[in-house]
Amino acid sequence: MTGPAQDDELIAELRRVVQDAGRAIMEYYMTGPAVRAKEDRSPVTAADERAERIILAALRTLTPETPVVSEEAAAAGHLPDIGDAADPKRRFWLVDPLDGTREFLSGNGEFTVNIGLIEGIRPVLGIVHVPVRNVTYVGTCDGADGSRATRQEDDHMPEPIAARVQPPDGAIVLASRSHGNDAALDAYLATQRVAGRIKAGSSLKFCLIAEGVADLYPRFGRTMEWDTAAAHAVLAAAGGVVQTLDGQELTYGKPGFENPHFIARGRSR
Repeated sequence: MTGPAQDDELIAELRRVVQDAGRAIMEYYMTGPAVRAKEDRSPVTAADERAERIILAALRTLTPETPVVSEEAAAAGHLPDIGDAADPKRRFWLVDPLDGTREFLSGNGEFTVNIGLIEGIRPVLGIVHVPVRNVTYVGTCDGADGSRATRQEDDHMPEPIAARVQPPDGAIVLASRSHGNDAALDAYLATQRVAGRIKAGSSLKFCLIAEGVADLYPRFGRTMEWDTAAAHAVLAAAGGVVQTLDGQELTYGKPGFENPHFIARGRSR
């Protein structure tokens, strides 16, 4: 693969962008912003909107020719033409400026800033920032030159991360803290060897698998492409996979940008 997904200068700029967005979010996190409901009844705050403005302005400067699909803009009806799914050269960004708004409002810190780049139908670059912890995950997926996944905390150097093979005693399973479907999850896990469960919010769940802390994240509930693209790229770069229930790779640029149910997991044997 050629192009911006392997551009170290672009990645460095994107790190700064998500950190800027994260600092803006933290200003609201400390003061308790007002919240309103969107048409789909999901919450949105001024923090979501300010972070989105920061990211969109930066992407317009960094990659002016690449369309951007962003959660709050999409909710307002602003969707760019992303081109034909059959075109392998198609590129577009998927942005969730504050994934885990419910976690943000509850004050548990499990929310993230997400920027993902799609080529064709697959995520090739993902940046996930956790503002409360000042941790940034980056994944670049490139079959020619190799894939890279890193975790950076504060101002330290980024460190490589890798998904693990599931231990013999069973999987550490991640479940959504605010959007769980317990009946469907329990039915699925009855077919798996499970060593433990962890509840977590936002796209952080993918990143925990990418760094070998957990093994499995079954999602039986509604998600949108901007919720998953960036963290999917991080997990894929770390050796994991995200698949639909029929075992197919989760893809992007679907009509309506809505995902089916999926299973994210670590490295296969």
